[in-house]
Amino acid sequence: MLAVTMTGQLLPVLIASEAPVMAFGGWPEEAMDFYEGLEADNSRSYWLAHKHVYDGCVYAPMAELLAELEPEHGESRIYRPYRDLRFSKNKEPYKTAIGAHVGEGYVQLSAAGLAAGNGMYQMAPDQLDRYRQAVVADASGTALEQLAAGLASQDIDVSGRDSLKTAPRGYPADHPRIGLLRYKGLVAWKQWPVEPWLGTPAAKKYVAEFLVATRPLGDWLARHVGPSDQPERR
Repeated sequence: MLAVTMTGQLLPVLIASEAPVMAFGGWPEEAMDFYEGLEADNSRSYWLAHKHVYDGCVYAPMAELLAELEPEHGESRIYRPYRDLRFSKNKEPYKTAIGAHVGEGYVQLSAAGLAAGNGMYQMAPDQLDRYRQAVVADASGTALEQLAAGLASQDIDVSGRDSLKTAPRGYPADHPRIGLLRYKGLVAWKQWPVEPWLGTPAAKKYVAEFLVATRPLGDWLARHVGPSDQPERR
């Protein structure tokens, strides 16, 4: 099965198991140790030797977390651990993080800790045009500013994956929301370092609170930007 990521790419996914799962208890220290080792030795031999750690300490807790989040936040998908090497100069075969979507949100675990995101990582040209029109419009633009400020007050970053150095063509360089206008995508992102709570059920609370806090931003993007009408690039 394929799913659209915040990058706008189609990636293969694993469907979170519909079989009964254990209650989410957090990620053990072995999960971060696994990714530290993978960063040092991104090889098939390392992967095969430690696959049982990935299955039991990385994948299983993620599946458990998603199962508990789904009733309130929507369907979930766990991305495959293998990198797409076809168009990449980096030929390392395995991703150094496990990522998953739940509803409109994204959850990631790596050696650096836990992270969550929500938004549109990369916009197609028609989406970008609608986004910029909404940013300059008084009502919708002011609403977006207020949403971003509210999230910033909760230590949630709102920014774009890529940003123009100058104003987009046709827009004034001195526009009061020029920072938002220069973005080519818009994502709310929160990173938590490795802390003791990551190995407990409390980790769910951090992700759930993020998803609730960023839902208004997702609603703004759905209302003013929406999906692309353009055909997918092959």
